[in-house]
Amino acid sequence: MVADAGILEGGFSDPVLDSQGVFRALMDAMARPARVTRIRADIAPPLALGAAAGAIACTLIDADTLYWLDPSLDHETLHRWIAFHTGARRADALADAAFAFVGMPASVPAFECFAQGSQEYPDRSATLILQLESLEGGKPLTFEGPGINGRATVAPRGLPVDFAEQWRANGKRFPRGIDLVLTAGDALACLPRSAHLISAKD
Repeated sequence: MVADAGILEGGFSDPVLDSQGVFRALMDAMARPARVTRIRADIAPPLALGAAAGAIACTLIDADTLYWLDPSLDHETLHRWIAFHTGARRADALADAAFAFVGMPASVPAFECFAQGSQEYPDRSATLILQLESLEGGKPLTFEGPGINGRATVAPRGLPVDFAEQWRANGKRFPRGIDLVLTAGDALACLPRSAHLISAKD
């Protein structure tokens, strides 16, 4: 009964208004890459899933969506929580997932292993939600591209050591390739595949 209660609880207190607010925040963040923003929704996912990642799950995935959890999040309780609050189904393989939730970004599979879309249908690619230690205090990453006025810098902590190489390789596959949402607690920053990394300082 305790486990069932945990699955039933922790979703949006007002599913319609909360999901609308999170969707607007996400779209604004995707339109303004590398800018840190915070979600404003009352949500408490179980286990190690953070507030921003849980809010994204409850906003973007549904019964027609396949999702994937990395080994750090791959617990039956969390799968049941996602199924109850979204109706979404887990993917059998990460390459099938439209959304991938990663609790240990330092050991995330290579970006090319996820759905890349096609030249005709680039929207059939994956969005990765990476849970990080923080979106501040890490290696400064400077981007330019659509939605960025000049240049934008974000300094997340906990990215893979080869992030710069992987992200530049991802950009070369454009219009194919993955998009990223970086999260830490209730904060998030988006990196669409069009964001061009021009500097990664130590």
